[in-house]
Amino acid sequence: MRENIRALGVLMKREVRMLAERRIYWFVMIFAPLFCFLFFMDLLKEGLPKKLPVAVVDEDNTTTSRSLVRSLNTFAQTDVVMRTANFSEAREALQRGDVYGIFYIPADFRRDASTGGEPVLSFYTNDTYFLAGSLLYKDMRMQSNLANGAVQQTLLLAKGEGGPLLAAKLMPIVLDTHPLNNPWLSYAVYLANFLLPAFLCMFVMFTTVYSISEEIKRRTSREWLEAGNGSIIVALMGKLVPQALIFTAMGMLALSMLYGYAHFPLNSGFFPMFLAMVLMILASQCFALFVTGMTRRSRIALSACALWGVLSFSICGFTYPVRSMPELAQIGSNLFQMRHYFLIYVDQALNGIPMIFSWQSYAALMVYLFLPIFILPKLKLDLLEFKYLP
Repeated sequence: MRENIRALGVLMKREVRMLAERRIYWFVMIFAPLFCFLFFMDLLKEGLPKKLPVAVVDEDNTTTSRSLVRSLNTFAQTDVVMRTANFSEAREALQRGDVYGIFYIPADFRRDASTGGEPVLSFYTNDTYFLAGSLLYKDMRMQSNLANGAVQQTLLLAKGEGGPLLAAKLMPIVLDTHPLNNPWLSYAVYLANFLLPAFLCMFVMFTTVYSISEEIKRRTSREWLEAGNGSIIVALMGKLVPQALIFTAMGMLALSMLYGYAHFPLNSGFFPMFLAMVLMILASQCFALFVTGMTRRSRIALSACALWGVLSFSICGFTYPVRSMPELAQIGSNLFQMRHYFLIYVDQALNGIPMIFSWQSYAALMVYLFLPIFILPKLKLDLLEFKYLP
């Protein structure tokens, strides 16, 4: 036992020396995660994209239509950058990507509105840019509803109706909305809290695969194994523990930026998310170790980890609800460590429920720690025989 502890200390010093001497580790473990953290925090600092360019086709060109355009321009997400009476010109700008939407006011809009006609306001969005198109669609539809209410109010006042009766006809049902956990409706609250850990998860897997493959490629794997007294478990712990400590420090930096600097909701305190971050890092290491032992080819192992990380963005439920996916995809989502991290985030940081109710997600992350057991004999054989396949 003492010999194994002494060997573990020697291996950890060896690994720290290797990490410090090679610039690729500095990039993958420090600079790349830090760049992602700063990039996404800066990108999402406003919560929502603002001042998205839109074109207005005003064929009416009256005080009423110009007032309608000024009102549309007051929305935070909308910036009227083009005004024209030629729809073809606006369409060409939309196709070029100069604007993301078109708000169309037909000719005789004011006359039809004041005489009880049925003027039609039209709007078009470029849903190739899904987020920009959705936000502009929301703003332009809201403006159309406001314009409809203004027209109805004018007609009812002309008929002599006013007071409570007028309000009841214009808005028979009053909505009182209270968004839970994200009252600002900020995209940053749910995007940043997943993107930062997800990118860190991929960097953890890349580092694990690369560091083990490099030992075989450089034919130092036998020396590495002998330094661990021939124990593959001691050898792996000596290599992965220093990496886990560095990535844990980067994870704490990410959590500090999310909940300390950005002040995103953290209703359960820091410890539940700290524990989830540590388990997510360890689970990612063990998954990458499992893939490395199964494939033997570093290129395939890195590609598998990259694919696994990319799929996490779509199948874990943070952009599209898992319950709306096909049944096979619902089952498959539970295989991804980021799915369980996301569930912990929702329960702990957003809802603030007791940790005991998230035990299944914590336990699922701990299951990943047992994956390497199935490949340890095969991996040890590869290390001894220098079986490196690029």
